[in-house]
Amino acid sequence: MDSLFFHPKLVHVPMALGVLMPVVAGALLLGWWRRWLPARAWTLAVLLQGVLVGAGVAALRTGEVEEDRVERIVPERYIEAHEEAAESFVWASGGVLGLMLLALALSARRGAMTAATAATLGTFAVAGLGYRTGHAGGELVYRHGAAQAYVQADARDEGRTTGASHDQVRRRD
Repeated sequence: MDSLFFHPKLVHVPMALGVLMPVVAGALLLGWWRRWLPARAWTLAVLLQGVLVGAGVAALRTGEVEEDRVERIVPERYIEAHEEAAESFVWASGGVLGLMLLALALSARRGAMTAATAATLGTFAVAGLGYRTGHAGGELVYRHGAAQAYVQADARDEGRTTGASHDQVRRRD
């Protein structure tokens, strides 16, 4: 592959965190509310949400880099639907991160708990947006053949390194 962090490798981090964050935030919120955990335990939710946002932004950027390659195979409208879903996912993730930071910054327990509750509810919305994004990405790969952009490139690269023509590489498969 021609890039170290190409899109198909990277997208699994924000998707996995999008699914896990409702559980993590919910458990931390419950522990904080019941006083089983100190308020600073909420820092774990903030850090994980920060990773989700950072990985989401990186996935968006690598998707934009890979877009021209995939557009040779998949109609642009399907790619745009996936990209728009991904942008909504990342923006919502950033909003939830803001609420989580607010909960951490507030000194009044009641205000902090309210912000943390709103953030936790927001993680469910982010999970739904992540599902929508993943579904659109899966459609690109499994229904519209987006993976062929990488398979064909590998075959061309293999042909160059072995001195074989593209047709010879294809016949070996």
